[in-house]
Amino acid sequence: MKIAIPSTEKGGLDDDIELHFGKAATYTIYDSETEEVEIIENTSVHVGGKGLPHELLVKNGVDIVLCSGVGQKIVDLLNKKDIDIFVGADGTVQEAINSWKAGDLYRPKSINLSKDRGFGLTQHSL
Repeated sequence: MKIAIPSTEKGGLDDDIELHFGKAATYTIYDSETEEVEIIENTSVHVGGKGLPHELLVKNGVDIVLCSGVGQKIVDLLNKKDIDIFVGADGTVQEAINSWKAGDLYRPKSINLSKDRGFGLTQHSL
């Protein structure tokens, strides 16, 4: 199973999780069966390229996305492509994988923009 995590810089297990999914510099892809790690550069429109971030993940055969938090649009786009998404991760890519394996991450059921915290920040409801 291929698991993608938005990463801040050069990717890899020791890289930090990028908090803004679409503007991640890279997506670190971890294969849970082979334990191989692949790093793909974000070449989407969010960083001056073409296409959308979820299209990169589909192209690379991703089954699951782990991230800190996301907006409803990306949840819908990933779900339409049969890619599961889990939120609540923080720290490094490796810590996100460990949290997912431990069952500490969750699937977003509803996402509401928080007026108190500013537009674009999300609160996740269980």
